[in-house]
Amino acid sequence: MKRNRNKIEMITGVDIGSTAIRLAVAQQSTDSRGDQELQLIGTVEVSSEGVHRGTVSSIEETVSSISNALEKIERLIGVSVTHAWVGIAGFDILSQESMGVIAVAKSDGEISNEDVTRAIEASQNMVIPANYELLHVLPRNFTVDGQTGIKDPTGMTGIRMEVNAQIIHGVTSHINNLKRAVYRAGLDIDDLVLSVLATGEVVTTSRQKELGVVVINIGGATTSIIVYEGGDILHTAVIPIGSEYITNDLAIGLRTSIDVAEKVKLEWGHCIPSSISEHETIDLFDLGGEEHEEITLSHIAEIIGARVSEIIEKVDQELMKIDRSGLLPAGAILTGGGAKLNGLVELTKEELRLPASLGYPIGINSSSEKIDDLAFSTAIGLVKWGAVMQSSGQKNRNKFLAPVKVWQAVRKIFNSFIP
Repeated sequence: MKRNRNKIEMITGVDIGSTAIRLAVAQQSTDSRGDQELQLIGTVEVSSEGVHRGTVSSIEETVSSISNALEKIERLIGVSVTHAWVGIAGFDILSQESMGVIAVAKSDGEISNEDVTRAIEASQNMVIPANYELLHVLPRNFTVDGQTGIKDPTGMTGIRMEVNAQIIHGVTSHINNLKRAVYRAGLDIDDLVLSVLATGEVVTTSRQKELGVVVINIGGATTSIIVYEGGDILHTAVIPIGSEYITNDLAIGLRTSIDVAEKVKLEWGHCIPSSISEHETIDLFDLGGEEHEEITLSHIAEIIGARVSEIIEKVDQELMKIDRSGLLPAGAILTGGGAKLNGLVELTKEELRLPASLGYPIGINSSSEKIDDLAFSTAIGLVKWGAVMQSSGQKNRNKFLAPVKVWQAVRKIFNSFIP
């Protein structure tokens, strides 16, 4: 079906998940104070076909799902969507720390933008598994002649400069299949963005990132985390367990269908059995079950709590890898469709020994109720990421965020969106 091509400048984020494909469209403007602001003008959600555990398993089915979402969003906003910032996820994402070392070029020792760029390029000289390719290079801090913790070395003097960077790679086949599906659906790709990177930027404040915070995005098939400290990204990881596993556990434990189990999870799910009366029951027949069968809510909470505890335990294992278990003052921020479970915040506080809260998009104007839907945090995050990159002149270049002045500008623009 050929879509109408009336053009208007918009920013679109596409979150291609294992259970749903979500699109968010926004327009960027400047307020009376000269600050940038985003107005969310439309969101849609459709069932995802052809995506398994965050990766494309069927090109045709994925194209059909994306096309369905595009047709719905275009009917909603009345204009054609021609390009988008597309999120990439999956448990095969590889995140590594790397160091780049160079000698300063100028004879007087003054560090230029070209020196910074060379240092960041040098940080990419690392051994990676076959069939992986670069997604992002995120400079964290610099060292000049032994002086550590420098955010922007441009203009300083020295002989030897090092950069500590976070390098993120994705599987080439996954990247190519995702691109092909999006292109065949009629969309140009502004850039691919690691989904949790965009999510983290839209649900945290600069203060939280400075103090130290972990963002936990619970999706259908996977749970992604990103850790910030000192204003920089400290760690990212993808855990191959998501909310679909909770549904499967309920289907097995209650001996019912997947559809009924999903309704039980959404309508009656709770993570903490001790907070539920043992006498409260529901009848599975009322939720679509074939027979009348009463189940206690405490039993449902036991099933859900066991799987959620496993997810949180694996998050804590990731924090242990970077020596931050129980040591992030701004705590944990929970988001994604799987974060809607009752009792999740309380259980996370107990398991991680940290403050915890739900993460909603910050700094986005909207009259849509979807702005407060945890499932849309990634799609809206991609919109915000796109707005920032376009404002900093980095469209189609966010794989390599250099020179560092651009990365500093990106942080400043992100902060301008936060009230």
